[in-house]
Amino acid sequence: MDKEILNYTQNRELSWLKFNQRVLEEAQDASVPLLERLKFVAIFTTNLDEFFMIRVGSLFDMAHTDANARDSRSGMTPKEQLDRIFEAVAPLYKERDKAYAEIKKQLQPYGICSLNLKDLEQNEKKYVKKYFKEQILPVLSPQIVDANHPFPHLLNKEIYVTANLRFKEKSGVKNMMGIVPIPSFVSEILQLPGHDIRYIRMEKVIMEYLDLVFSKYEVSDANYICVTRNADIAPDDEALDISDDFRYLMKETLHKRRRMAVVRLEVAEKLKPDMETYFCEKFNIEPAQIFRSKVPMKMDFVFGINGKLPESMKRSLTYRPFTPQNSSHVQDGNVMRQIKRKDILLYYPYESMDPFLKMIKEASVDPNVVTIKITIYRLAKKARLVEYLCAAAENGKDVTVLIELRARFDEQNNIDWSERMEEAGCRVIYGFEDYKVHSKICLVTYRNRNEVQYITQIGTGNYNEKTAAMYTDLSLMTANPAIGKDAAEFFKNMSIGNLDGSYDHIIVSPTSLKQKVLYLIEEEIKKGTNGRIIMKMNSLTDTDFISKISEASKAGVRVDLIVRGICCILPGVPGYTENLRSMSIVGRYLEHARIFSFGTGAAQKIYIGSADMMTRNTEKRVEVACPIIDENIRRQINHYLRVMLNDNVKARILQSDGTFVKRKATETPVDSQAMFMEEAIHARREEPQRERSISEWLRRILKR
Repeated sequence: MDKEILNYTQNRELSWLKFNQRVLEEAQDASVPLLERLKFVAIFTTNLDEFFMIRVGSLFDMAHTDANARDSRSGMTPKEQLDRIFEAVAPLYKERDKAYAEIKKQLQPYGICSLNLKDLEQNEKKYVKKYFKEQILPVLSPQIVDANHPFPHLLNKEIYVTANLRFKEKSGVKNMMGIVPIPSFVSEILQLPGHDIRYIRMEKVIMEYLDLVFSKYEVSDANYICVTRNADIAPDDEALDISDDFRYLMKETLHKRRRMAVVRLEVAEKLKPDMETYFCEKFNIEPAQIFRSKVPMKMDFVFGINGKLPESMKRSLTYRPFTPQNSSHVQDGNVMRQIKRKDILLYYPYESMDPFLKMIKEASVDPNVVTIKITIYRLAKKARLVEYLCAAAENGKDVTVLIELRARFDEQNNIDWSERMEEAGCRVIYGFEDYKVHSKICLVTYRNRNEVQYITQIGTGNYNEKTAAMYTDLSLMTANPAIGKDAAEFFKNMSIGNLDGSYDHIIVSPTSLKQKVLYLIEEEIKKGTNGRIIMKMNSLTDTDFISKISEASKAGVRVDLIVRGICCILPGVPGYTENLRSMSIVGRYLEHARIFSFGTGAAQKIYIGSADMMTRNTEKRVEVACPIIDENIRRQINHYLRVMLNDNVKARILQSDGTFVKRKATETPVDSQAMFMEEAIHARREEPQRERSISEWLRRILKR
């Protein structure tokens, strides 16, 4: 391990927790509409769930298999990292509880009330009890834990109501435990009759009426709990029989995930010492892994509240409505023809994904189109893209879909879509045993007279129509023959299992992407103080990149990083990163675009792609990045970077001690996401006027 690097780096997991704290800050920000703040509490909660399932789960595995291994960015062992994580998470729970309580209080005047039983009016109490007895009690499956009934297996992220029980008519009998699973088909909340949105959590209802569930017992110490289990199962780490059907393997993996070891226990009420000891023994955990949550342990219901509000209230409680705009760079009519004339860049969610989907739809029926090839990592539950690909196959096109079944938590969705596409006649392939295919690339091949030509799309985000309205991503569509030739070679290599392909323009991991980016950084280092590097990504953890960026800073190169999440390099450390600035933007949309810019002026090189600067992306995944050749698109991207670097509303600046601060409020406000929304709206409004001006100019020329 390079000990010098420890002087200017921080631990990956602790850096991620600081990112999630920035998400929580949006829930605490009074300038954010109230219901949006509530959603940020839900997003923070979901993020933390996945963090425990994946990252904490992985550290537990490491602690058992290689306890003395040390993190290359902090020098800590797995056990030391876990201790620091539990220490850092505890205050975040308190911050979240406080933010949630404040939001609930401020929502009450709008008639949105999350209630306890004691808060209900008399007629509401009667309604709840009647509903419980008629609708809930008959479907419950309560369990007793005693000498004859073992402690049951609790499913990951499911809520269970618990209580101590004692026979009413028997003395001298030890307490037993009662456990009531909340059926998955039961709604998270019970909405009360009336015009307001008054609701009570279902676990609170069940907890209130445990005496009806366990009618022969005295009930005490009622609580509800939720376990989080290790979900860090990587099929590529398991011994695979290559003759197995890969879909079957993934189904087995999903089943196994439900039974993994407990890494966290959440409780609604403070545990008595004997109950804490009891749960620690049953789940094989330490007290530090138990967290009290005053916030609902499941918050999916939050995203449904908006649909129940009148329009007048939505304006006060939610963001101003915004629909991804039709790009001003795409006119009505055939999209494929427009791409053949010039490269087109779409910027989601400010611009709509529709031009790309329309291009695939056109290709599915175009008699000149021969093949459509695409890599898929995550898809929406409803995907027009899949319907167009299936239609293309049914129309006789050769459609090849390289789908990654190991997209974590989207495995089942991808399994379902892969079956649908195979049934339609698409050729579906599943990538590699040891490498996830995370690239976002699509190739349409068509014949123009006797010549084979290409349209290539390369993006930074998934072909997911839902997230394209929530994540910021770039999507390049080009008819550049050199890029198309590389894309064709890429798909040929993927089809035959060749990871060592050579390409002239695109850069591909695990072979050339890392080396090329390190080379481009080295080229800027040679320029010294005239060097310039700007990189935007989701995470930066790879120590080779970290060392090279430090080297660039020491050479006087001005380096700007825009890193949404984990950033393991610390800026402003004397002697190491004095010329480095790092910032994070957390706002209405999830920043997801990856942009890499080296140099300035005519010599500037810009790439966009699917990879973050993480070892898993550069060495263990198939990723693709593409150079930006078109001058107009280069100007577009430089504009995007300039605006983001000047953001002083949603940007936080990373300090040398690992903390984040916002810029001074005295500066002219620059909210990059709000600015891009406005630009997209105005660009579309101005386009008809521009087209009329061009038409009038042409008419004048013709008259002359």
